[in-house]
Amino acid sequence: MDTIQLLNLILAIVLLLIAILGISALVIILRIKNKKSQAKKEQNAMINGELANSRDMSKLISRTGEEINSIYQFMEFDSITDNMIIRKNSKQYVMAIECKGINYDLLSEDEKNAVEAGFVALLNTLRFPIQLYVQTRTLNLRSLIEKYTTRTDDIKDQISKTDLKIRESLSNGDNQSAQKLQIERRRKQNIYEYGKSIEEYTIRISGNKNILQQKMYIILSYSPSEYGDISKYSKSEINDICFSELYTRSQGIIRALASAEVNGRVLTSEELAELLYVAYNRDASEKYTLRDALNADYDRLYSTARDVLEEKKQRLQQKIDQDAQRLATNSIVKADLITRQERIRRIRQRAKEMVDDYKDELSGPLYNETKKQIDQASENEVINEKQNSRA
Repeated sequence: MDTIQLLNLILAIVLLLIAILGISALVIILRIKNKKSQAKKEQNAMINGELANSRDMSKLISRTGEEINSIYQFMEFDSITDNMIIRKNSKQYVMAIECKGINYDLLSEDEKNAVEAGFVALLNTLRFPIQLYVQTRTLNLRSLIEKYTTRTDDIKDQISKTDLKIRESLSNGDNQSAQKLQIERRRKQNIYEYGKSIEEYTIRISGNKNILQQKMYIILSYSPSEYGDISKYSKSEINDICFSELYTRSQGIIRALASAEVNGRVLTSEELAELLYVAYNRDASEKYTLRDALNADYDRLYSTARDVLEEKKQRLQQKIDQDAQRLATNSIVKADLITRQERIRRIRQRAKEMVDDYKDELSGPLYNETKKQIDQASENEVINEKQNSRA
Protein backbone atom coordinates (compact mmCIF):
# COMPACT_ATOMS: atom_id res chain seq x y z
CA MET A 1 0.00 0.00 0.00
CA ASP A 2 1.51 3.29 -1.12
CA THR A 3 1.27 6.62 0.69
CA ILE A 4 -1.71 7.95 -1.32
CA GLN A 5 -3.87 4.94 -0.51
CA LEU A 6 -2.98 5.24 3.18
CA LEU A 7 -3.96 8.90 3.24
CA ASN A 8 -7.26 8.11 1.51
CA LEU A 9 -8.03 5.46 4.11
CA ILE A 10 -7.29 7.84 6.99
CA LEU A 11 -9.44 10.52 5.35
CA ALA A 12 -12.36 8.08 5.01
CA ILE A 13 -12.07 7.08 8.67
CA VAL A 14 -12.04 10.74 9.77
CA LEU A 15 -15.10 11.52 7.63
CA LEU A 16 -16.89 8.50 9.11
CA LEU A 17 -16.11 9.67 12.64
CA ILE A 18 -17.34 13.19 11.82
CA ALA A 19 -20.59 11.76 10.42
CA ILE A 20 -21.11 9.61 13.54
CA LEU A 21 -20.51 12.62 15.83
CA GLY A 22 -22.93 14.76 13.81
CA ILE A 23 -25.66 12.12 14.02
CA SER A 24 -25.11 11.75 17.77
CA ALA A 25 -25.33 15.51 18.30
CA LEU A 26 -28.53 15.67 16.25
CA VAL A 27 -30.10 12.87 18.31
CA ILE A 28 -29.18 14.61 21.59
CA ILE A 29 -30.65 17.94 20.39
CA LEU A 30 -33.90 16.24 19.36
CA ARG A 31 -34.16 14.51 22.75
CA ILE A 32 -33.66 17.81 24.60
CA LYS A 33 -36.36 19.48 22.51
CA ASN A 34 -38.74 16.59 23.14
CA LYS A 35 -38.14 16.81 26.90
CA LYS A 36 -38.79 20.57 26.92
CA SER A 37 -41.96 20.11 24.87
CA GLN A 38 -43.16 17.30 27.15
CA ALA A 39 -42.43 19.38 30.28
CA LYS A 40 -44.37 22.32 28.85
CA LYS A 41 -47.34 20.07 28.06
CA GLU A 42 -47.28 18.64 31.59
CA GLN A 43 -47.15 22.16 33.07
CA ASN A 44 -50.09 23.28 30.95
CA ALA A 45 -52.00 20.18 31.98
CA MET A 46 -51.21 20.89 35.62
CA ILE A 47 -52.48 24.48 35.29
CA ASN A 48 -55.63 23.29 33.58
CA GLY A 49 -56.07 20.67 36.27
CA GLU A 50 -55.69 23.27 39.02
CA LEU A 51 -58.25 25.50 37.34
CA ALA A 52 -60.59 22.56 37.01
CA ASN A 53 -60.06 21.71 40.67
CA SER A 54 -60.86 25.29 41.62
CA ARG A 55 -64.10 25.02 39.69
CA ASP A 56 -64.85 21.68 41.35
CA MET A 57 -64.40 23.12 44.85
CA SER A 58 -68.06 24.03 44.86
CA LYS A 59 -69.14 20.41 44.39
CA LEU A 60 -70.65 18.69 47.40
CA ILE A 61 -71.16 14.99 47.96
CA SER A 62 -74.17 13.59 49.79
CA ARG A 63 -74.16 10.66 52.21
CA THR A 64 -75.09 8.37 49.33
CA GLY A 65 -72.17 9.59 47.21
CA GLU A 66 -74.28 11.73 44.87
CA GLU A 67 -73.20 15.19 43.83
CA ILE A 68 -75.19 18.05 45.35
CA ASN A 69 -75.35 21.61 44.08
CA SER A 70 -73.90 24.35 46.27
CA ILE A 71 -74.80 28.02 46.07
CA TYR A 72 -71.18 28.68 45.10
CA GLN A 73 -72.13 27.52 41.61
CA PHE A 74 -74.59 30.40 41.33
CA MET A 75 -72.26 33.12 42.57
CA GLU A 76 -70.51 35.55 40.27
CA PHE A 77 -67.12 34.82 41.81
CA ASP A 78 -65.00 31.72 42.32
CA SER A 79 -63.22 32.34 45.60
CA ILE A 80 -61.55 34.92 47.84
CA THR A 81 -57.78 34.60 48.14
CA ASP A 82 -55.06 36.98 49.37
CA ASN A 83 -57.42 39.97 49.74
CA MET A 84 -58.68 39.42 46.18
CA ILE A 85 -61.94 38.22 44.67
CA ILE A 86 -61.25 35.69 41.91
CA ARG A 87 -63.86 35.66 39.11
CA LYS A 88 -64.55 33.98 35.77
CA ASN A 89 -62.43 30.87 36.36
CA SER A 90 -59.38 32.89 37.44
CA LYS A 91 -59.60 35.24 34.45
CA GLN A 92 -60.33 38.31 36.56
CA TYR A 93 -58.99 39.42 39.94
CA VAL A 94 -60.69 42.14 42.01
CA MET A 95 -59.45 44.21 44.96
CA ALA A 96 -61.52 46.70 46.97
CA ILE A 97 -60.47 49.91 48.76
CA GLU A 98 -62.66 51.23 51.58
CA CYS A 99 -62.82 55.02 51.62
CA LYS A 100 -63.56 57.22 54.63
CA GLY A 101 -63.89 60.91 53.90
CA ILE A 102 -64.81 64.06 55.74
CA ASN A 103 -67.92 66.25 55.88
CA TYR A 104 -67.50 68.37 52.79
CA ASP A 105 -70.27 70.82 53.77
CA LEU A 106 -68.45 71.84 56.95
CA LEU A 107 -65.28 72.87 55.13
CA SER A 108 -64.33 76.40 54.27
CA GLU A 109 -64.11 77.55 50.65
CA ASP A 110 -60.35 77.18 50.54
CA GLU A 111 -60.55 73.71 52.02
CA LYS A 112 -63.25 72.73 49.52
CA ASN A 113 -61.09 73.96 46.66
CA ALA A 114 -58.14 71.94 47.98
CA VAL A 115 -60.27 68.80 48.21
CA GLU A 116 -61.63 69.31 44.69
CA ALA A 117 -58.11 69.86 43.34
CA GLY A 118 -56.97 66.64 45.01
CA PHE A 119 -59.87 64.72 43.49
CA VAL A 120 -59.13 66.12 40.04
CA ALA A 121 -55.49 65.09 40.47
CA LEU A 122 -56.69 61.57 41.32
CA LEU A 123 -58.75 61.39 38.13
CA ASN A 124 -55.85 62.67 36.04
CA THR A 125 -53.46 60.05 37.41
CA LEU A 126 -55.73 57.11 36.62
CA ARG A 127 -54.37 54.85 33.89
CA PHE A 128 -56.73 51.95 34.45
CA PRO A 129 -60.50 51.57 34.95
CA ILE A 130 -62.07 51.76 38.43
CA GLN A 131 -65.59 51.37 39.80
CA LEU A 132 -67.24 53.29 42.63
CA TYR A 133 -69.47 51.17 44.88
CA VAL A 134 -71.65 52.43 47.74
CA GLN A 135 -73.17 49.91 50.15
CA THR A 136 -75.84 50.87 52.67
CA ARG A 137 -75.93 48.80 55.83
CA THR A 138 -78.10 48.81 58.89
CA LEU A 139 -75.95 49.81 61.85
CA ASN A 140 -75.70 46.84 64.20
CA LEU A 141 -74.94 47.99 67.75
CA ARG A 142 -75.23 44.58 69.38
CA SER A 143 -71.49 43.93 69.52
CA LEU A 144 -70.89 47.44 70.86
CA ILE A 145 -73.48 46.93 73.61
CA GLU A 146 -71.88 43.60 74.56
CA LYS A 147 -68.49 45.31 74.88
CA TYR A 148 -69.93 48.05 77.11
CA THR A 149 -71.70 45.45 79.26
CA THR A 150 -68.49 43.46 79.69
CA ARG A 151 -66.52 46.55 80.68
CA THR A 152 -69.13 47.83 83.13
CA ASP A 153 -69.45 44.39 84.76
CA ASP A 154 -65.68 44.27 85.16
CA ILE A 155 -65.64 47.71 86.80
CA LYS A 156 -68.47 46.64 89.10
CA ASP A 157 -66.43 43.64 90.23
CA GLN A 158 -63.47 45.92 90.89
CA ILE A 159 -65.67 48.15 93.06
CA SER A 160 -66.82 45.13 95.09
CA LYS A 161 -63.21 44.06 95.64
CA THR A 162 -62.31 47.61 96.69
CA ASP A 163 -65.16 47.59 99.24
CA LEU A 164 -63.73 44.41 100.77
CA LYS A 165 -60.29 46.01 101.02
CA ILE A 166 -61.81 49.11 102.69
CA ARG A 167 -63.58 47.02 105.32
CA GLU A 168 -60.43 45.03 105.93
CA SER A 169 -58.36 48.21 106.35
CA LEU A 170 -60.92 49.70 108.79
CA SER A 171 -61.01 46.51 110.83
CA ASN A 172 -57.19 46.61 111.09
CA GLY A 173 -57.27 50.27 112.11
CA ASP A 174 -55.41 51.44 108.99
CA ASN A 175 -57.43 54.61 108.29
CA GLN A 176 -54.89 56.07 105.86
CA SER A 177 -55.13 53.08 103.51
CA ALA A 178 -58.92 53.11 103.87
CA GLN A 179 -59.07 56.77 102.75
CA LYS A 180 -56.93 56.05 99.67
CA LEU A 181 -59.13 53.10 98.80
CA GLN A 182 -62.27 55.22 99.20
CA ILE A 183 -60.87 57.78 96.74
CA GLU A 184 -60.11 54.96 94.30
CA ARG A 185 -63.61 53.59 94.81
CA ARG A 186 -65.23 56.95 93.99
CA ARG A 187 -63.17 57.17 90.82
CA LYS A 188 -64.25 53.70 89.72
CA GLN A 189 -67.85 54.44 90.69
CA ASN A 190 -67.84 57.52 88.44
CA ILE A 191 -66.44 55.46 85.56
CA TYR A 192 -69.07 52.78 86.16
CA GLU A 193 -71.94 55.28 86.16
CA TYR A 194 -70.62 56.93 82.99
CA GLY A 195 -70.26 53.57 81.27
CA LYS A 196 -73.78 52.51 82.28
CA SER A 197 -75.20 55.77 80.91
CA ILE A 198 -73.47 55.18 77.57
CA GLU A 199 -74.69 51.58 77.55
CA GLU A 200 -78.30 52.62 78.21
CA TYR A 201 -78.09 55.35 75.57
CA THR A 202 -76.73 52.89 73.01
CA ILE A 203 -79.51 50.43 73.83
CA ARG A 204 -82.11 53.16 73.22
CA ILE A 205 -80.49 54.02 69.89
CA SER A 206 -80.38 50.39 68.83
CA GLY A 207 -84.17 50.27 69.15
CA ASN A 208 -84.41 52.59 66.13
CA LYS A 209 -84.48 50.46 62.98
CA ASN A 210 -83.71 53.41 60.69
CA ILE A 211 -80.05 53.79 61.64
CA LEU A 212 -78.20 53.32 58.35
CA GLN A 213 -74.55 53.45 57.51
CA GLN A 214 -73.07 54.08 54.07
CA LYS A 215 -69.75 52.53 53.12
CA MET A 216 -67.94 53.66 49.99
CA TYR A 217 -65.51 51.51 48.03
CA ILE A 218 -63.28 51.80 44.98
CA ILE A 219 -63.16 48.55 43.02
CA LEU A 220 -60.05 47.61 41.02
CA SER A 221 -59.91 44.72 38.58
CA TYR A 222 -57.02 43.06 36.78
CA SER A 223 -56.89 40.31 34.18
CA PRO A 224 -53.88 37.97 33.98
CA SER A 225 -54.00 38.32 30.19
CA GLU A 226 -52.76 41.89 30.64
CA TYR A 227 -49.48 40.49 31.89
CA GLY A 228 -48.92 38.43 28.78
CA ASP A 229 -48.52 34.70 28.23
CA ILE A 230 -49.27 33.02 31.57
CA SER A 231 -49.35 29.43 30.34
CA LYS A 232 -45.90 28.79 31.81
CA TYR A 233 -46.92 29.95 35.32
CA SER A 234 -48.65 27.95 38.01
CA LYS A 235 -51.82 29.09 39.73
CA SER A 236 -49.98 30.37 42.82
CA GLU A 237 -47.58 32.34 40.63
CA ILE A 238 -50.50 33.88 38.72
CA ASN A 239 -52.10 34.86 42.04
CA ASP A 240 -48.85 36.52 43.14
CA ILE A 241 -48.59 38.45 39.86
CA CYS A 242 -52.17 39.70 40.07
CA PHE A 243 -51.83 40.59 43.76
CA SER A 244 -48.63 42.57 43.10
CA GLU A 245 -50.25 44.55 40.28
CA LEU A 246 -53.50 45.23 42.14
CA TYR A 247 -51.70 46.18 45.35
CA THR A 248 -49.45 48.61 43.46
CA ARG A 249 -52.48 50.24 41.82
CA SER A 250 -54.40 50.42 45.09
CA GLN A 251 -51.49 52.09 46.90
CA GLY A 252 -51.29 54.69 44.15
CA ILE A 253 -55.00 55.43 44.53
CA ILE A 254 -54.74 55.58 48.34
CA ARG A 255 -51.93 58.15 48.09
CA ALA A 256 -53.96 60.20 45.59
CA LEU A 257 -57.04 60.02 47.85
CA ALA A 258 -55.01 61.35 50.77
CA SER A 259 -54.50 64.61 48.86
CA ALA A 260 -58.30 64.92 48.74
CA GLU A 261 -58.57 64.38 52.53
CA VAL A 262 -59.96 60.86 52.00
CA ASN A 263 -58.46 57.91 53.86
CA GLY A 264 -58.39 54.56 52.12
CA ARG A 265 -57.33 51.03 52.94
CA VAL A 266 -57.39 47.66 51.17
CA LEU A 267 -60.04 45.24 52.42
CA THR A 268 -58.85 41.93 53.84
CA SER A 269 -60.22 38.57 52.69
CA GLU A 270 -62.64 38.39 55.63
CA GLU A 271 -63.87 41.92 54.96
CA LEU A 272 -64.37 41.07 51.28
CA ALA A 273 -66.46 38.07 52.32
CA GLU A 274 -68.56 40.32 54.54
CA LEU A 275 -68.94 42.83 51.70
CA LEU A 276 -70.27 40.11 49.38
CA TYR A 277 -72.44 38.61 52.11
CA VAL A 278 -74.20 41.91 52.73
CA ALA A 279 -74.58 42.47 48.98
CA TYR A 280 -76.25 39.07 48.48
CA ASN A 281 -78.24 39.13 51.74
CA ARG A 282 -79.38 42.69 52.37
CA ASP A 283 -82.33 41.79 54.59
CA ALA A 284 -80.88 38.76 56.36
CA SER A 285 -77.59 40.51 57.15
CA GLU A 286 -79.44 42.77 59.61
CA LYS A 287 -80.25 39.79 61.84
CA TYR A 288 -77.58 37.25 60.92
CA THR A 289 -73.99 38.35 60.55
CA LEU A 290 -71.50 36.63 58.31
CA ARG A 291 -70.05 34.68 61.25
CA ASP A 292 -73.51 33.49 62.30
CA ALA A 293 -74.26 32.37 58.76
CA LEU A 294 -71.00 30.41 58.47
CA ASN A 295 -71.49 28.75 61.84
CA ALA A 296 -75.02 27.73 60.82
CA ASP A 297 -73.84 26.31 57.45
CA TYR A 298 -76.16 28.62 55.51
CA ASP A 299 -73.91 28.22 52.47
CA ARG A 300 -75.44 24.82 51.70
CA LEU A 301 -78.57 24.01 49.72
CA TYR A 302 -79.27 20.85 51.71
CA SER A 303 -79.71 19.84 55.29
CA THR A 304 -76.45 19.09 57.07
CA ALA A 305 -78.21 17.28 59.92
CA ARG A 306 -77.09 13.74 60.64
CA ASP A 307 -79.12 10.83 59.38
CA VAL A 308 -81.86 9.69 61.78
CA LEU A 309 -80.94 6.01 61.45
CA GLU A 310 -77.31 6.80 62.06
CA GLU A 311 -78.21 8.67 65.25
CA LYS A 312 -80.36 5.73 66.41
CA LYS A 313 -77.48 3.35 65.75
CA GLN A 314 -75.14 5.61 67.66
CA ARG A 315 -77.50 5.85 70.66
CA LEU A 316 -77.95 2.06 70.61
CA GLN A 317 -74.19 1.56 70.50
CA GLN A 318 -73.74 3.97 73.42
CA LYS A 319 -76.38 2.03 75.41
CA ILE A 320 -74.60 -1.24 74.62
CA ASP A 321 -71.26 0.22 75.70
CA GLN A 322 -72.75 1.51 78.96
CA ASP A 323 -74.41 -1.84 79.76
CA ALA A 324 -71.22 -3.70 78.89
CA GLN A 325 -69.19 -1.43 81.13
CA ARG A 326 -71.67 -1.88 83.98
CA LEU A 327 -71.63 -5.68 83.55
CA ALA A 328 -67.84 -5.80 83.47
CA THR A 329 -67.62 -3.66 86.63
CA ASN A 330 -70.12 -5.80 88.53
CA SER A 331 -68.40 -9.01 87.41
CA ILE A 332 -65.02 -7.71 88.60
CA VAL A 333 -66.52 -6.79 91.98
CA LYS A 334 -68.17 -10.19 92.38
CA ALA A 335 -65.07 -12.06 91.27
CA ASP A 336 -62.99 -10.04 93.73
CA LEU A 337 -65.47 -10.85 96.53
CA ILE A 338 -65.32 -14.56 95.75
CA THR A 339 -61.53 -14.42 95.71
CA ARG A 340 -61.47 -12.69 99.10
CA GLN A 341 -63.91 -15.19 100.57
CA GLU A 342 -61.72 -18.04 99.36
CA ARG A 343 -58.70 -16.35 100.93
CA ILE A 344 -60.60 -15.97 104.24
CA ARG A 345 -61.60 -19.64 104.11
CA ARG A 346 -57.98 -20.73 103.61
CA ILE A 347 -56.80 -18.47 106.43
CA ARG A 348 -59.45 -19.96 108.75
CA GLN A 349 -58.46 -23.51 107.76
CA ARG A 350 -54.77 -22.77 108.30
CA ALA A 351 -55.52 -21.16 111.68
CA LYS A 352 -57.41 -24.28 112.79
CA GLU A 353 -54.52 -26.49 111.66
CA MET A 354 -52.12 -24.41 113.75
CA VAL A 355 -54.42 -24.74 116.79
CA ASP A 356 -54.61 -28.52 116.24
CA ASP A 357 -50.81 -28.65 116.36
CA TYR A 358 -50.96 -27.29 119.94
CA LYS A 359 -54.06 -29.26 120.94
CA ASP A 360 -52.17 -31.38 123.52
CA GLU A 361 -50.84 -28.25 125.20
CA LEU A 362 -54.26 -26.59 125.48
CA SER A 363 -57.11 -27.45 127.76
CA GLY A 364 -60.35 -28.70 126.28
CA PRO A 365 -62.43 -25.55 126.93
CA LEU A 366 -59.61 -23.29 125.66
CA TYR A 367 -59.21 -25.39 122.49
CA ASN A 368 -62.94 -25.30 121.71
CA GLU A 369 -63.24 -21.54 122.43
CA THR A 370 -60.22 -20.81 120.20
CA LYS A 371 -61.76 -22.62 117.23
CA LYS A 372 -65.06 -20.86 117.88
CA GLN A 373 -63.35 -17.45 117.80
CA ILE A 374 -61.64 -18.37 114.54
CA ASP A 375 -64.99 -19.20 112.91
CA GLN A 376 -66.61 -16.04 114.32
CA ALA A 377 -63.78 -13.79 113.07
CA SER A 378 -63.94 -15.37 109.61
CA GLU A 379 -67.70 -14.87 109.40
CA ASN A 380 -67.39 -11.20 110.46
CA GLU A 381 -64.72 -10.60 107.83
CA VAL A 382 -66.88 -12.17 105.12
CA ILE A 383 -69.82 -9.95 106.14
CA ASN A 384 -67.63 -6.84 106.00
CA GLU A 385 -66.34 -7.76 102.54
CA LYS A 386 -69.93 -8.15 101.25
CA GLN A 387 -70.95 -4.80 102.70
CA ASN A 388 -67.92 -3.08 101.16
CA SER A 389 -68.64 -4.58 97.76
CA ARG A 390 -72.25 -3.36 97.88
CA ALA A 391 -71.15 0.12 98.85
